[in-house]
Amino acid sequence: MTENNNSNINHFVENGFVVLKGLLNKDDLNPVIDEYTILLDQIVHKWFKEGKIKNLYANQSFEDRLISVSKEVGDDFYQPMDISLPPKSIFADTPMHCGQAIFNLLINPKLLAAVEMFIGSEIYSNPVQHVRLKVPEKNLDNFDLTSSKAGIQQTYWHQDQGVINKEADNSNILTVWIAMTESTPENGCLRVIPKSHKSGLTYHCFTKTNTGIPDDLLKEPLLLPMEPGDVLFLTKLTEHSSIPNKSDKIRWSFDLRYNPIGEPTGRDYFPGFVAKSSENPKSELKDYKIWEESWKTARKKVAKAYASESKPKFHRWDPNDPVCA
Repeated sequence: MTENNNSNINHFVENGFVVLKGLLNKDDLNPVIDEYTILLDQIVHKWFKEGKIKNLYANQSFEDRLISVSKEVGDDFYQPMDISLPPKSIFADTPMHCGQAIFNLLINPKLLAAVEMFIGSEIYSNPVQHVRLKVPEKNLDNFDLTSSKAGIQQTYWHQDQGVINKEADNSNILTVWIAMTESTPENGCLRVIPKSHKSGLTYHCFTKTNTGIPDDLLKEPLLLPMEPGDVLFLTKLTEHSSIPNKSDKIRWSFDLRYNPIGEPTGRDYFPGFVAKSSENPKSELKDYKIWEESWKTARKKVAKAYASESKPKFHRWDPNDPVCA
C-alpha cells in the first residue's frame, strides 16, 4: 500500500470522508455522458409524440436540453433516468435506467480498486444507488417538492445508514459519490459534518414538515466542491447533505454504494451483484443484461407486493416521535 493510500485511509477513518481528486477521467465518464444523451433523446421524442412537451429541443446540449424539458414536465424526467427504483410506490411499468455504460461505471477497475482500500477485496454492488440531476432551483416552480424526486434539488441532512433498514446496521456500507459535472457552492455541492460518524446513528424525521436530521442535532458543516471525475467516499454514518442549485446549469453526479460480499444491503428486495472477488473471480458479474433483468424481476415482485398492500419498508423511523414535531 502506498503512502498516499495510507493518508487517504487515515483521513477517511478520522473524518468519515475523503475525496480522491481525478480518480476518473474522460475515458471513464464520456461513455456515461453519451448513454444519457441518447436516453434523453429517446425520452424527449416519446413525450413529444404523446403531446407532453411542445418542443424537441434537438439542437441543445444534454444539459441545456434537460433544463428545457424540466421547465415543461417538472420532475417527471427524473425516474426514467435514475438507476434504481424509487423508495415509494412501485408499479410494473415504473421506469429506470439500466444501461451498459452505467454498469461499466459500477464495475470500473479504478473505482473498485479505491473501494477495496476501504472495505476489502470482496466487493458487492449495493442496490441503493441513484443518479443526481440537480436542475437550477428557479426551474422548480412546477415540481412536486413533497415527492421523493425532490432529491434532484437540495438534499436534506442524513446519514446513509439512516435511510436503509435495520438489518444492515452491522454492514460495512461505503458511499461512493461521483462528480460528472463541476460541483460548486453555486450549483449545489455536497457538504459534510467531519467526524460525525463517530457519534453513531442520529435520529431522522420523515414527516410532511420535517425531513432528515433535525437542525438542532447538527454541527458545523464543510462544503466539498468537486471537479468532474473526483470521487467522494463516505462512511454510512457520516452526516451529509447538498445545498440548492442557484446557478443556470445542472449539477450531475452518481451516488453509489458498496459493501463486503455476504453482508445485508438494507434493501433486500432490490438486486445487487458481486462486483469484485479475489477469492472467487468467477462470481463477478460481467454481463449488464443480467443486471438489467434482475431489476426488472425485482420491479415485478415489488409491484405485486404494493398491489397486495404488503408494502416494503424503506426506513425505520416513527413520524410521531416528539423529536420530529
